[in-house]
Amino acid sequence: MSLVSTNPILADSILSGAISQSAKSAGTCTVSGIINKTAGCVLLAALSGAIAVPVTKNFPAAMWIAFIVSMIVSIAAIFLVRRSPRMAASITVLYSVSQGFMLGALGMLLEGILTANKISVPGGIALQAFVIVVGLMLAMLTLFRFGILKGGAMFQSVLSVVTMGIFFMFLISMVMSLFGANLSWLSLGSATGSGNGALIGLGINVVVLIVAALWLIIDFRQVQDAVSAGAPSSAEWYLTFGLVVTLAWVYLEALKLVFRIAMMFGGNRK
Repeated sequence: MSLVSTNPILADSILSGAISQSAKSAGTCTVSGIINKTAGCVLLAALSGAIAVPVTKNFPAAMWIAFIVSMIVSIAAIFLVRRSPRMAASITVLYSVSQGFMLGALGMLLEGILTANKISVPGGIALQAFVIVVGLMLAMLTLFRFGILKGGAMFQSVLSVVTMGIFFMFLISMVMSLFGANLSWLSLGSATGSGNGALIGLGINVVVLIVAALWLIIDFRQVQDAVSAGAPSSAEWYLTFGLVVTLAWVYLEALKLVFRIAMMFGGNRK
């Protein structure tokens, strides 16, 4: 599911198309406008995630329904925004709600596994994952603002190739599982074990998290380019969608990382 949440939608050619489709809108795109919209969507996702906890506790089947719906919405949202950027506002809101509910349900599931193993994480894994996301976002913004990582063409190309490699790795693992074989260290189940499998899984999780965070550099570059080019204000929702997609992926990987570390190293034993 994390791979569905990679952020290919802000490619230059697609962004140019989105801007041209919205050329008649009043006002111009601003950084503050994008920040406000992104903050609003993050808050909406957080509220949806909070609602997911009691709902899935009372109706466990809702958790798996949420995973399926989230995957469908993620795929549909990316294709719809690419084809009809004018729909970005409503699609971004729907995406935020569905992803928030799914991530909230997943967080509760992982927290339940830790509790069953008598392991506690200070503040809970959801809070720990949020702190990681904020830290990575600030780190990427700092690297971008000081020109250390500029998100240029070569950077985008390399990151796209790496992301595609990650996608195919998980896809192959999924196909293998249909035939009774799997790469166990890719699944969260490897965190409950010990030895090389758990360490390999942790290492892959860290790499994927870093790759997801690096997509923020590309998002920042696209925002900067759009604002500099005087893009219309309606393009703010399109750019916001890209940022929300990336942040959801980063949070998912951070959630998995906190869970793996807690399971492997015990966290605070109750």
